[in-house]
Amino acid sequence: MASLYQPDAVLDCGGGRLARGREAIRQFYAGLIAKGVVFEIAEQRAPIVNGDLALTSTRLPNGGGLPRSRVGRAMGRGSGAIDQPAIA
Repeated sequence: MASLYQPDAVLDCGGGRLARGREAIRQFYAGLIAKGVVFEIAEQRAPIVNGDLALTSTRLPNGGGLPRSRVGRAMGRGSGAIDQPAIA
């Protein structure tokens, strides 16, 4: 999962905590998985593109929670730059 982010990406972990960089992001998600958090498949919305940046968002199928938003490069693997996931 961490490979989806740019090497210097920032992830909002909630509670005022930020994970900076792929290794910190990997540790954050590994901790969630170790706690048994299950990730739901969400509805992908059309991206908003400005130059080489794109804002993507998803909404959980049950309509609950806030939409998940992400800013990244418009093309390419490892494109996530700033992420604020919606994790139940």
